[in-house]
Amino acid sequence: PLDCYDACRVTVEENGALKGDKNHPVTRGYLCPHLNHYGEHERITAARLKGKEIPLSEALEALVEVLRRSKPHETLYYRGSGNVGLMQRSTEHFFAHFQAVGTSGSLCDGAGEAGILQGRGSNQLLSPQMIAHSEAVVVWGRNPHVTHSHLLPFLEGKTLIVIDPVVTPLAAKADLHVQIKPHCDLHLALILSRFAMIEGSHDIAFLEEHAPDYEEFYELTQTVRIKATLDAIDVTLGQIGSILALLQGKRTAILVGAGVQKYRNGAEVLRAIDAFGAVLGLFGKAGCGVSFLGDSTAEIDTPFATIKKRVSKPTVDFSKYNCVFVQGGNPLSQMPASTRVRGSFASAGFRVYFGLYENETSRAADLVIPARSFLEKNDFRSSYGDYTLQEMPRIVETPVGISEYDLTKILCDAFGFSLETEEGCLEYFRRQVEYYEGVGYRPGSPEVPYAEGFPNGTFEFPDEFDMGIVGQDGCWVISPKPARGLNSQFHRCEGAYLHPDAGFAEGESVTLSSPAGEVWMRVRHDSRLRRDCVLIYAGTPDLNVLTPALLSYEGESAVFQEYKIKVEKNDEKF
Repeated sequence: PLDCYDACRVTVEENGALKGDKNHPVTRGYLCPHLNHYGEHERITAARLKGKEIPLSEALEALVEVLRRSKPHETLYYRGSGNVGLMQRSTEHFFAHFQAVGTSGSLCDGAGEAGILQGRGSNQLLSPQMIAHSEAVVVWGRNPHVTHSHLLPFLEGKTLIVIDPVVTPLAAKADLHVQIKPHCDLHLALILSRFAMIEGSHDIAFLEEHAPDYEEFYELTQTVRIKATLDAIDVTLGQIGSILALLQGKRTAILVGAGVQKYRNGAEVLRAIDAFGAVLGLFGKAGCGVSFLGDSTAEIDTPFATIKKRVSKPTVDFSKYNCVFVQGGNPLSQMPASTRVRGSFASAGFRVYFGLYENETSRAADLVIPARSFLEKNDFRSSYGDYTLQEMPRIVETPVGISEYDLTKILCDAFGFSLETEEGCLEYFRRQVEYYEGVGYRPGSPEVPYAEGFPNGTFEFPDEFDMGIVGQDGCWVISPKPARGLNSQFHRCEGAYLHPDAGFAEGESVTLSSPAGEVWMRVRHDSRLRRDCVLIYAGTPDLNVLTPALLSYEGESAVFQEYKIKVEKNDEKF
């Protein structure tokens, strides 16, 4: 039900307690901390207009009147990226008929997926059930203890390599941890491919059949200066040899997190890691592959209309619109370049927030409409960590808030737009579910990804790379999800985390600055970090004052880690 890999199947006991379904192949009887503490987080329970609480019926009437006065091309529909329920997309159906402007692009994984599509032609992931057949797993820039806890049992007993600038819990128990410098994953992937081919670890039979341009790719890897590059990325030649030795002859899965592609060249990063997987012949075989965030809507048809005219989500200028409708998102915190975003939002005409929780955007909105939780409405949920497609029936009756479908029905009726009945929409999704041993899956879910080859016929190796390493002064920034929060939802962290030897005292105030802006934060010590890194958890207030209003070169994605950050005290720069 939440914006995470797992898409748990939840059972609800008579006393309202949430439990994990023991019969589900991924959930297997337990829930992550978000769902274990789900009811502890205070929700928005009353609608507001200009700061004054009003009945929900009045709020809906006010919304209809505002839209009647609004011109379609001056109306923006902004839906948060984590708004993953299929019925939650019904709201776009109204705005599509209204001919409003929507958004495109990603605040999450767009760059990485673009790189995958260039190489493979489609983005098929490895589910936990598929990873169960692996003998070795490379966890590359991903912390499943936080983001994908249900994956952990499937990693037990396997050869484990972790590539991460942070000593994550998984890194601490791995057979090998490479504490790489951030923004250097592209270089490591190319060097690994080069040495795999030098040492004969490449799968010649696979390459000749599915990736015939591998010799040209090998020539490209030869342009990398080995010693200088390894020194720059803080990886040793011995570690390169150890990685290849640990993987030799094993069914290998490479699991890649979103952090490695939060840069302008993020597509190149995933394409290089994919290329290493292709060199090893990891595609189309059980227990093998490279897995990134999957497209949770792949192969799923929807009964809802979609918006045609769109502007880029990471860089949208709210001030251009007389009406802004925000659903299930918090752009004033989560969009990059927060100072610019807050200014443009303040200059917009009429601002509507439709969601569950109070945040920066709800507090700045003119009209607040409370939503219903996944327990209080009918929905379907697919996953970007596996291929499940599961129905979530309404379990709890409540007078609080309104579902996306019911809101859409009111708006469509007011403007004379057609809309399928709720039961008709649910049945539309039900017909697409493919059941296996009592669990629903998306249509066309593969038993082994790419077993039939690649959509474009062959794997496409890259033929060029931008090999420059960022050289600005300051710290590399890392912005992972916190253990108890989902971006700005639930618990929100505070402070900037630095290694105790970085020269700053625990609790002291420091100035953090980048070309995008400047903020003050308290120092928190974390000995798991590199000394040249500052870790600020996603959802930390004002983090995105420091991030740029730039797009990735490919994939139309935000690039939260493109700038290095200066940490200063008493005019001394780190």
